[in-house]
Amino acid sequence: MDPATIGLIAFGTVIFMLAMRIPIAFTLASVATTGAFFIYATRTGDWAPERAIKPTSSMVFSNSYDLVHSYELSMIPLFVALGHIAYKAEITTKIYHAAKVWLTRLPGGVAMASVMGCGGFSAITGSSIACASTMGKICTPEMLRMGYDPRLATASVAAGGTLGSLIPPSVLFIIYGIFTETSISSLFLAGILPGLLTLAGFILVIAVWVNRRPEVAPVNDITYSASERWRAAYESWPAVLLFVVIIGGIYGGIFTATEAAAVCVTAATLIGFAQRKLTLPDLWDAVKETCVQTSAIFIIAACAKIFVAFIALTGVAPVIVQAVTDAQLSVVLLMLCIAVIYLLLGMFLDPIGIMVLTLPLMIPLVESYDLNLIWFGVVVIKLLEIGLITPPVGLNVFVIANVVGREAPIDKIFAGITRFLSVDVIVLLLIMAFPAISLLIPMAAR
Repeated sequence: MDPATIGLIAFGTVIFMLAMRIPIAFTLASVATTGAFFIYATRTGDWAPERAIKPTSSMVFSNSYDLVHSYELSMIPLFVALGHIAYKAEITTKIYHAAKVWLTRLPGGVAMASVMGCGGFSAITGSSIACASTMGKICTPEMLRMGYDPRLATASVAAGGTLGSLIPPSVLFIIYGIFTETSISSLFLAGILPGLLTLAGFILVIAVWVNRRPEVAPVNDITYSASERWRAAYESWPAVLLFVVIIGGIYGGIFTATEAAAVCVTAATLIGFAQRKLTLPDLWDAVKETCVQTSAIFIIAACAKIFVAFIALTGVAPVIVQAVTDAQLSVVLLMLCIAVIYLLLGMFLDPIGIMVLTLPLMIPLVESYDLNLIWFGVVVIKLLEIGLITPPVGLNVFVIANVVGREAPIDKIFAGITRFLSVDVIVLLLIMAFPAISLLIPMAAR
């Protein structure tokens, strides 16, 4: 059996095991190790397992070791820690409070503030699920208490939570950059305009929804004075500062992305202690949560690196590239096929799993068409973002459902999500049709 065939069988096996809900790290590592052992054992034509032990072990341990000791990977625990510390220090919640104070009198203003709060949270944390979980606990119960329709109250936060995938810093951008060897700083900058465009689209959805059906968002009777509004805006300065340090530092060439993360972690900790919002037990809890979350990501990434090495060993990627070249697909048709694949996988798998599973095949294919990998990274992250709220899995939807319990069943949340999905699709088409939306800021930063 030739290696390319073994590679295709391995892909089918991985998809089957994932469909059986077997953990992705174990799936990738076990399939890659078994497949590599079989290739090395049969390389000379006969079955010689003793000759496969050393090269297989070398492939497994060297690739996982190299990834875990990657300098770029240190960004993940730093940005995850930044999110937890900023939440404990109430830095992220101040963004939502400021938006709510300014927008509360508008029809649907609290839902709009929730989306803006999610955007602000995403600009610091980089995790969509963490954003949905945290903001869901803050925003959704308040909207339900005010009489908001459960579909609007839950869907706005579930959709807003996906902004963590696109608005920098983003854990998914970091993983994409490591596996494709592209500039993570450029990826961060490329996500700014698409992220803001998505945020504006979500706010527009809420405005149109409430305008057509005013009963879904009762007007808040609470009024705030001008001094209260400006005080709320002023109190959100730490979040603005952290975002400016991350984006301004990277854009201005002052920091690398890793250095920006380290500076912001230190700044958030000092601000939290100075404002007496952060205590040593809070900091310790944030560290523990960071260790748990990053350990899971590191294990998946290490196993994915083994799988990438195995795919390279099989040579299946050049075979697929040649098949697509022979089919003479246009760029439009190619991107359409890629979008369909990611959207289908997004209905069943988590974003990190989809990325590490597909990139070994997608990147050689995209490079064969001479497409920009930074732009393609934004397209991929946008597709993964859509997958977070797409039925039947929709991780963000289940996160919100766990927060609100019986007050909003999953079917109601998905019913509200459809309006936000339409905006996501429009933004995706714009990004694909006009690469300048993604590439404008990175090109200006050169």
